[in-house]
Amino acid sequence: MARRSTPSTDTTVLIEPPRFDRPEVEIRASPRRKKTGTAHWSGSRIVVQIPARLRGRERAAFVDDLVVRLLTQRPQSSAGDASLEERARVLAELYNDGVIPTSVRWVSNQQARWASCSPGSREIRVSSRLRQCPEWVIDAVLVHELAHLHEADHSAEFYEIANRHPRQNESALFLEGYALGLGLRIEEGDVDRSTD
Repeated sequence: MARRSTPSTDTTVLIEPPRFDRPEVEIRASPRRKKTGTAHWSGSRIVVQIPARLRGRERAAFVDDLVVRLLTQRPQSSAGDASLEERARVLAELYNDGVIPTSVRWVSNQQARWASCSPGSREIRVSSRLRQCPEWVIDAVLVHELAHLHEADHSAEFYEIANRHPRQNESALFLEGYALGLGLRIEEGDVDRSTD
């Protein structure tokens, strides 16, 4: 955790590195704040402003509460299937030669997968657990599933298409840590052949 002071306001700034369940958090502790705190997005970082008097567990709980509230208000947290489907269409144009699915939707019943694709029906389902993830992670997952519309298996040809997304490897690492933090065992198989 990095710490610095801003001389003009005596505000102390702490930077908490990203964790599996949240992005980097910048904590600004100001003596001017007496009771309330606020949190807002600054790019991919969350900036939290709190009273300087808070210390230890009280400070950690105060910051955690503000971060959790902000994360639940994130646009992709409340975005429905139509928004996810539109996002997949844009990604299909960029990375999948314009090959689009018939439907893309959030689902809550995938216990051991981040997403799945049925090449026969051209349907993609994305685990609602991913709603809290950064947009680039969701995009990489969508591109991975879109690639299954060309190649049903995880062949070299499949990866040639899926890896067109520039952050595919980073996404895999992020999701590995996210799964570990959630205590999940994620399966490799994400192709549902029952409707082929």
